[in-house]
Amino acid sequence: MGGYETTEEGSVLSRDAPAADDGAAAMSAPAVAESAAASPFVHSRLLDSVASFTHHRDIAALDHSLVLSLAELTSAHRVVLAKRATDGAYVESIVRCVPDAQGAYQLQADDPDRVDPALKLLHRCMHRLEVQMERVQSVHRLVVPILRDGRAIGALQLDSDMPPATSRPLADGFARIYANYTGLLHESERDKLTGLYNRRSFERQLQRLLHQREQALRQAAMARPEPSEQHGMLAAGPPQVWLAILDIDHFKRINDNYGHIYGDEVILLLAQQMRACFRRGDVLFRFGGEEFVILFGATEQAIVHTVLERFRRRIAEHVFPQVGSVTVSIGYAGVGRHDYPASALDRADKALYFAKQHGRNGTYGYENLSARGLLGREMAAGSIDLF
Repeated sequence: MGGYETTEEGSVLSRDAPAADDGAAAMSAPAVAESAAASPFVHSRLLDSVASFTHHRDIAALDHSLVLSLAELTSAHRVVLAKRATDGAYVESIVRCVPDAQGAYQLQADDPDRVDPALKLLHRCMHRLEVQMERVQSVHRLVVPILRDGRAIGALQLDSDMPPATSRPLADGFARIYANYTGLLHESERDKLTGLYNRRSFERQLQRLLHQREQALRQAAMARPEPSEQHGMLAAGPPQVWLAILDIDHFKRINDNYGHIYGDEVILLLAQQMRACFRRGDVLFRFGGEEFVILFGATEQAIVHTVLERFRRRIAEHVFPQVGSVTVSIGYAGVGRHDYPASALDRADKALYFAKQHGRNGTYGYENLSARGLLGREMAAGSIDLF
């Protein structure tokens, strides 16, 4: 999980390749595909793969399982999944699966902004909404679009020894299943008006970020030099997870004065500003009404405050149609490794409540307010309804 002060890099995961005594694994990839219609075993293996990747409710885990399942079924040289952002304006994520020297498949989340000539066909596929094929030396490259409602939400690239006539039905099938399944997940975990995550997905997203931080801490501990080698070195750990709650000031007045249609427009435009201001890896939520939540990583509270203040000023300076000026109040808090979601929300909400009670249109952190003794025990919680 990247922090605001560090370069975001893809994480590397691994899963063992199929066992050597697996009947399908011992066959060549074309032979596996050609015998699929006649072999109950291969049918079973294919169904197991589909059941495995549709078991996930977390999109990142689903993406990894999809490319891994397709790679194992085809003995691929490489499988790549690229996904577009919700609005289709840019490529949001790229997941790559390749075998290492021992034959075990490695999963890596790549930087979607990095220029990679090997992905040229993949980008063309998403642009043209058509299957693309080419041969690179002895390897067949097949790219199929992932379509939903007539537009490409991504593409799936398969580099293998299998000719496209053999591999395409499998790749097409996986792309269609993925599009349908992610569509269902999107409806269940996204706010219908803004497309941001809804509060039902908050706990899962928070646990995912905390888990990523724990993994980064373990990796850092394993790579840490000996004490004698640390002299003069500044130890920099992975970013902490931070939670911010923001609330549109005097939103009831907007609805009362201009009507709910313009109120909804303010909410929609605010969500667009959030997407433009925060990083791709930051997790944005609409909790309902005029309340929004942000989860992101940063190593220092000063950085957190700067990022959130920049967004607050951006909103204050933006001219909303018909309504004109709109401001937001923001409260934030750090999230510990053993925090309950409700506890983390409560701390950030207390900071938000302080902002509301002290003039609105401000940004306050729970830790700073608490250290200064400005949050008494008797202080009531703010507006967030805690689970």
